[in-house]
Amino acid sequence: MPTKNSQTEPAGFSAEERAAMKERAAELRAEGKKGAKKADDLQAALDSIAKMAPEDRELAERVHMAVTTAAPELSPKTWYGMPAYANADGKVVVAFKNSGKFNTRYSTLEFQDAANLDDGDMWPVSYALQKWSPVVEQKIVELMKAAVS
Repeated sequence: MPTKNSQTEPAGFSAEERAAMKERAAELRAEGKKGAKKADDLQAALDSIAKMAPEDRELAERVHMAVTTAAPELSPKTWYGMPAYANADGKVVVAFKNSGKFNTRYSTLEFQDAANLDDGDMWPVSYALQKWSPVVEQKIVELMKAAVS
């Protein structure tokens, strides 16, 4: 299925996007031991997304694209079997918990303590995701930029 633009509902990764991610993993492996670890982590994150139910997978794929675009300094990996994104110190900043993992009614985008979202004495660190839209994408981009600032 072709990927639709951000103005319409997504249909998952396109063949071109999948090929680009595989190429990036190969580039990382070619960098040596450290690059190979990053490539393996990226592949593990993509594999965890691929195993999800279609509705969760579509959300996870769009989250992956939004996070890696808005915060390219974060490295994809898995965390408790979920796709996650870590900083240079290896600390998870954000993770996607799909609804099928714990049989919940919605997936969540969960920020960890490495995220710079502090706002006074109380702030949200978990966001429910049911459907992808341009508004959701923009909010995630804003959160990611704040989280890594």
